Amino acid sequence: MKTSMSLIALVVWFLTTSVYAQEIVWFDSNWKVSTKEEATYYRPNPKKKDNGFWIVDYYISGKVQMEGFSKTSEANVEKFQGKVNYFHENGKIFQKVNYVNGQPEGSFSEFFETGETQRIGKYKNGLREGIWKTFYKNGKIQSGGKYSAGEKVGIWKTYYKNI
Repeated sequence: MKTSMSLIALVVWFLTTSVYAQEIVWFDSNWKVSTKEEATYYRPNPKKKDNGFWIVDYYISGKVQMEGFSKTSEANVEKFQGKVNYFHENGKIFQKVNYVNGQPEGSFSEFFETGETQRIGKYKNGLREGIWKTFYKNGKIQSGGKYSAGEKVGIWKTYYKNI
Protein backbone atom coordinates (compact mmCIF):
# COMPACT_ATOMS: atom_id res chain seq x y z
CA MET A 1 0.00 0.00 0.00
CA LYS A 2 2.77 2.38 0.98
CA THR A 3 4.64 1.60 -2.25
CA SER A 4 1.59 2.18 -4.47
CA MET A 5 0.88 5.53 -2.75
CA SER A 6 4.48 6.58 -3.32
CA LEU A 7 4.24 5.49 -6.94
CA ILE A 8 0.99 7.44 -7.45
CA ALA A 9 2.52 10.53 -5.86
CA LEU A 10 5.57 10.22 -8.11
CA VAL A 11 3.40 9.89 -11.24
CA VAL A 12 1.27 12.93 -10.25
CA TRP A 13 4.41 14.98 -9.56
CA PHE A 14 5.92 13.98 -12.91
CA LEU A 15 2.75 14.86 -14.83
CA THR A 16 2.35 18.27 -13.17
CA THR A 17 5.99 19.23 -13.72
CA SER A 18 5.79 18.07 -17.34
CA VAL A 19 2.75 20.26 -17.97
CA TYR A 20 4.49 23.33 -16.55
CA ALA A 21 7.92 22.62 -18.05
CA GLN A 22 9.38 25.50 -20.00
CA GLU A 23 9.66 25.03 -23.71
CA ILE A 24 12.61 26.79 -25.31
CA VAL A 25 12.73 28.03 -28.89
CA TRP A 26 16.24 28.22 -30.34
CA PHE A 27 17.21 30.74 -33.05
CA ASP A 28 20.22 30.90 -35.36
CA SER A 29 22.09 34.15 -36.08
CA ASN A 30 19.42 35.12 -38.67
CA TRP A 31 16.58 34.60 -36.18
CA LYS A 32 15.35 31.44 -37.90
CA VAL A 33 14.10 28.69 -35.62
CA SER A 34 17.00 26.32 -35.12
CA THR A 35 18.40 23.57 -32.94
CA LYS A 36 20.19 24.15 -29.65
CA GLU A 37 23.50 23.14 -31.24
CA GLU A 38 23.23 25.81 -33.98
CA ALA A 39 21.59 28.51 -31.84
CA THR A 40 22.84 32.05 -31.25
CA TYR A 41 19.71 33.13 -29.32
CA TYR A 42 16.92 31.44 -27.40
CA ARG A 43 13.49 32.19 -25.97
CA PRO A 44 11.93 30.48 -22.99
CA ASN A 45 8.17 30.04 -23.09
CA PRO A 46 6.75 33.62 -22.86
CA LYS A 47 4.85 34.58 -19.71
CA LYS A 48 1.14 35.34 -20.10
CA LYS A 49 0.44 38.98 -19.25
CA ASP A 50 -2.86 40.86 -19.63
CA ASN A 51 -4.09 40.12 -23.18
CA GLY A 52 -0.71 39.00 -24.49
CA PHE A 53 2.73 37.78 -23.55
CA TRP A 54 5.89 39.19 -22.00
CA ILE A 55 8.67 37.97 -24.27
CA VAL A 56 12.31 37.86 -23.24
CA ASP A 57 14.94 36.63 -25.69
CA TYR A 58 18.47 35.71 -24.63
CA TYR A 59 21.89 35.42 -26.19
CA ILE A 60 23.22 31.86 -25.99
CA SER A 61 25.45 33.19 -23.17
CA GLY A 62 22.33 33.76 -21.04
CA LYS A 63 22.38 37.57 -21.28
CA VAL A 64 19.09 39.31 -22.18
CA GLN A 65 18.87 40.23 -25.88
CA MET A 66 15.33 41.69 -26.01
CA GLU A 67 12.28 42.18 -23.84
CA GLY A 68 8.83 43.44 -24.63
CA PHE A 69 5.09 42.81 -24.73
CA SER A 70 3.50 41.01 -27.70
CA LYS A 71 -0.10 40.16 -28.48
CA THR A 72 1.10 36.78 -29.81
CA SER A 73 3.73 34.37 -28.53
CA GLU A 74 4.56 32.46 -31.71
CA ALA A 75 8.18 32.87 -32.78
CA ASN A 76 8.76 35.22 -35.73
CA VAL A 77 5.11 36.34 -35.90
CA GLU A 78 5.13 38.49 -32.79
CA LYS A 79 2.86 41.52 -32.68
CA PHE A 80 4.71 43.84 -30.33
CA GLN A 81 2.87 46.58 -28.48
CA GLY A 82 4.51 49.40 -26.53
CA LYS A 83 8.17 49.87 -25.71
CA VAL A 84 10.55 47.06 -26.66
CA ASN A 85 14.19 47.18 -25.56
CA TYR A 86 17.00 45.38 -27.35
CA PHE A 87 20.39 44.87 -25.68
CA HIS A 88 24.00 44.36 -26.67
CA GLU A 89 25.49 41.19 -25.20
CA ASN A 90 27.41 43.33 -22.69
CA GLY A 91 24.03 44.29 -21.16
CA LYS A 92 23.93 47.89 -22.43
CA ILE A 93 20.90 49.05 -24.35
CA PHE A 94 21.12 48.60 -28.14
CA GLN A 95 17.73 49.89 -29.33
CA LYS A 96 14.60 51.41 -27.86
CA VAL A 97 11.63 50.96 -30.18
CA ASN A 98 7.97 51.75 -29.62
CA TYR A 99 5.45 49.48 -31.38
CA VAL A 100 1.75 49.82 -32.20
CA ASN A 101 0.04 46.68 -33.52
CA GLY A 102 3.36 45.06 -34.38
CA GLN A 103 4.82 48.01 -36.31
CA PRO A 104 7.39 50.56 -35.16
CA GLU A 105 5.67 53.84 -34.26
CA GLY A 106 7.10 56.98 -32.70
CA SER A 107 10.60 57.57 -31.42
CA PHE A 108 13.49 55.23 -32.15
CA SER A 109 16.95 55.25 -30.54
CA GLU A 110 20.01 53.10 -31.19
CA PHE A 111 23.20 52.99 -29.14
CA PHE A 112 26.81 51.87 -29.50
CA GLU A 113 28.00 48.99 -27.26
CA THR A 114 29.67 51.61 -25.09
CA GLY A 115 26.37 53.44 -24.48
CA GLU A 116 26.66 56.52 -26.70
CA THR A 117 23.77 57.38 -29.04
CA GLN A 118 24.35 56.01 -32.55
CA ARG A 119 21.09 56.85 -34.35
CA ILE A 120 17.78 58.58 -33.65
CA GLY A 121 14.59 59.04 -35.61
CA LYS A 122 10.85 58.38 -35.73
CA TYR A 123 8.53 55.88 -37.31
CA LYS A 124 5.02 56.43 -38.62
CA ASN A 125 2.88 53.47 -39.71
CA GLY A 126 5.95 51.22 -39.58
CA LEU A 127 8.03 53.45 -41.90
CA ARG A 128 10.80 55.95 -41.20
CA GLU A 129 9.43 59.47 -41.09
CA GLY A 130 10.90 62.89 -40.45
CA ILE A 131 14.45 63.75 -39.45
CA TRP A 132 16.93 60.94 -38.79
CA LYS A 133 20.48 61.42 -37.53
CA THR A 134 23.47 59.16 -37.02
CA PHE A 135 26.30 60.03 -34.66
CA TYR A 136 29.97 59.29 -34.16
CA LYS A 137 30.93 57.82 -30.77
CA ASN A 138 32.21 61.28 -29.77
CA GLY A 139 28.63 62.58 -30.00
CA LYS A 140 29.09 64.65 -33.15
CA ILE A 141 26.65 64.21 -36.03
CA GLN A 142 27.84 61.80 -38.71
CA SER A 143 24.89 62.25 -41.09
CA GLY A 144 21.36 63.51 -41.16
CA GLY A 145 18.38 64.00 -43.38
CA LYS A 146 14.69 63.45 -43.78
CA TYR A 147 12.46 60.47 -44.56
CA SER A 148 8.96 60.55 -45.97
CA ALA A 149 6.97 57.31 -45.93
CA GLY A 150 10.19 55.30 -45.54
CA GLU A 151 12.05 56.96 -48.42
CA LYS A 152 14.96 59.40 -48.16
CA VAL A 153 13.93 62.86 -49.39
CA GLY A 154 15.65 66.19 -49.78
CA ILE A 155 19.23 66.91 -48.94
CA TRP A 156 21.18 64.50 -46.77
CA LYS A 157 24.37 65.74 -45.18
CA THR A 158 27.43 63.79 -44.05
CA TYR A 159 29.94 65.38 -41.68
CA TYR A 160 33.60 64.74 -40.98
CA LYS A 161 34.43 63.26 -37.61
CA ASN A 162 36.51 66.27 -36.45
CA ILE A 163 38.25 64.64 -33.53
